Amino acid sequence: MGRLNMATKLVRSSAGESVRSNGSEKSATAPDSRFDRRLGEILDVAADIFYEKGYEGASMRDLSRRSGMSLAGLYYYFESKEKLLYLIQRHTFSTVLDRLQARLPAATGPEDAVRIMIRNHIEYFVANMTAMKVLSHEADTLKNGFGQEIQSIKREYYRICVGLLEDLRKAQLGKNAPPPRKNEHRTAVLSLFGMMNWIYTWYNPQVDPNSEELADQIADMFLNGILGEGNPRRVRKSRTAVES
Repeated sequence: MGRLNMATKLVRSSAGESVRSNGSEKSATAPDSRFDRRLGEILDVAADIFYEKGYEGASMRDLSRRSGMSLAGLYYYFESKEKLLYLIQRHTFSTVLDRLQARLPAATGPEDAVRIMIRNHIEYFVANMTAMKVLSHEADTLKNGFGQEIQSIKREYYRICVGLLEDLRKAQLGKNAPPPRKNEHRTAVLSLFGMMNWIYTWYNPQVDPNSEELADQIADMFLNGILGEGNPRRVRKSRTAVES
């Protein structure tokens, strides 16, 4: 998935919402169509423009010129550039969360579950670098209902990741382990997010490993430290293929 593929699922902004088309309502759960694919193309263009100019510097007129859609048409379907940013963010975070939830049942243990989480995150981010820069730089731009919905998805993802680390600690240290230090799991998860979310600033596919190997390297450093252990890490044999 080299670029954002944001079709029908992206245009759902709330339960029961529909998208207007030629004066009639189009169900947000309708099968993929040429109409939906066109919406996805426009959102791809929007991500490119936000990437190049920043959210504040971009305009609906920029998007109209780049996409070939009239300015009136853009406002009819999307209302504002804030709605576009919201759709890009929601698609990205929802996709990462949904894929993680689909992959975790295949984990062979707590450490494997953490590795699955890291691999899932890195795979998507490497494949969607443009959107990642937009999300990183415009994380606090959305306000009111849009921002609240995005924050809700992010909190759920954070909650799952903290739970994975708590399970790993219990498995490694046993039931009689001392309690973690204050905010230990919060610090660990947010530090891991920092490692993963900013790879777009330096990742170069011509010299850096592919997403799978990169995820394994980050997982090794996160779990074992930069010095690691004397023995090579155990490579997880099973792979869970979850399509978008």
